[in-house]
Amino acid sequence: MPNLNDLTALTLPSGRRLVADETENRLSLSLDGQSLIQLSLSRDPELKVQPEEGSARPDDAALWAAGYWLFARDATCQRLTWQLDETPTEALLSGLLIPTQTAGQYRCERTLFWQLPQPWLTQASSRYPQQMVISGGKRHPLRPIKPQGEVYRRFDARLGMWISLRTVDIELDLARFNRWQNSARVASFWQEEGSLEQHREYLSKLEADPHTVTLIGCFDDQPFAYYEAYWAKEDRIAPFYDAGDYDRGIHMLVGEENHRGPHKVASWLSALVHYLFLDDPRTQRVVAEPRADNAKMIGYMQGQRFHCEKEFDFPHKRAALMALGRERFFDRCELS
Repeated sequence: MPNLNDLTALTLPSGRRLVADETENRLSLSLDGQSLIQLSLSRDPELKVQPEEGSARPDDAALWAAGYWLFARDATCQRLTWQLDETPTEALLSGLLIPTQTAGQYRCERTLFWQLPQPWLTQASSRYPQQMVISGGKRHPLRPIKPQGEVYRRFDARLGMWISLRTVDIELDLARFNRWQNSARVASFWQEEGSLEQHREYLSKLEADPHTVTLIGCFDDQPFAYYEAYWAKEDRIAPFYDAGDYDRGIHMLVGEENHRGPHKVASWLSALVHYLFLDDPRTQRVVAEPRADNAKMIGYMQGQRFHCEKEFDFPHKRAALMALGRERFFDRCELS
């Protein structure tokens, strides 16, 4: 995996390239070869940043880029303290910066930074208006129309790879989904072996289900995993815990053997959860219900700050209720 101490460039989801010239006391960033911001750095006791004397007033894009670079560079960095001569109005309105009690001083909190939806969401995030409805005997908010195409993209600086999520295209993905489900490793947990037509019917049913979004996970645009993201309030899991109106649940399947392992799980699982929390800011919890004897998956999830609330019995399996709250995810967030 890449050494972040040697990091000199980051590519944004737009394809633009952020390049840094960094020393202990100075950071100069350029975007696509154009100078973006020059900063003086002070690291005692926390990281303090301010534009170099005589440099242009930084705009919001420059402030964001500096935050991205410094947070991606160091997963232990929890906040930046900015010293600015002019009030950064737009950055304050968005939550990129927050004021302090010292005039001209502002903080950029890692916890808030990673909750900003752009540029990670490749489709606009909006808070769909709430109207309570009843379907299948369950009362829940009316859900928005499901997305199509790519929904999330981020460069994982630790892996040196793009992690992206897109919705399932049945014609494009049916053969690989069939291959994945018929592998002995996947079948032992999913128990969904079958023919192409059986799997077409399976995916078509989910495509028509307003409470579930089916997703393909990609590393460097190569599909490797399948996920189902569902609204927990309408799901079979709802009777087993106090489901919130905007809780999301996940089912997960890594199909390609070369993308297994804890470092890959850390990348895709954090990306999947990140996407769901960004997709609707009212989502306060992400849950999952792996088989209770799937110790490896449960261990991976605990490594990403999920905790096991309890075990319970579905008709077809003994399950572990794994849960991760928004605050816990973004607190000490290790995204890079």
